[in-house]
Amino acid sequence: MDIIGQLLTSFFATAAFGVIFNAPKNTLVKCGLVGMGGWIIYYLSESYTGDVVLATFGATLFIGIVSQQLAKFYKTPVIIFSVAGIIPLVPGGLAYDTMRKFVEDDFFTALTLGAKVILLSGSIAFGLVFSEVINQVARKIKGASKTMRV
Repeated sequence: MDIIGQLLTSFFATAAFGVIFNAPKNTLVKCGLVGMGGWIIYYLSESYTGDVVLATFGATLFIGIVSQQLAKFYKTPVIIFSVAGIIPLVPGGLAYDTMRKFVEDDFFTALTLGAKVILLSGSIAFGLVFSEVINQVARKIKGASKTMRV
């Protein structure tokens, strides 16, 4: 039952962010599905491995690859799907806690949380960049195979 709650919550959170982000109305469900897929990959990976950074990277990689494919298929910008899709993965609450600990003069905890925020943010960035690299390599391979046939 917990997994159904995770699916529904991540879908609606991502689709709602699409509304705030002014995504076209016909892409809101797709944005929600991208975010839901990414979150489920994160949720299952994190519960299996216990490593939030690796789970975040895997989920972001999935979001980036699916966003590339949806953008190509529906002839829309990639950013519509990728930005909405990563919203459940953004460590906003952790960043807030980091700043709160700094204000409360708990510097050790603040630095620990801050390092985690940087690692999670970096894994999101690296996952998006790596998905673009995969897309470029796939395009080159596809282009090379077309020239070989001719």
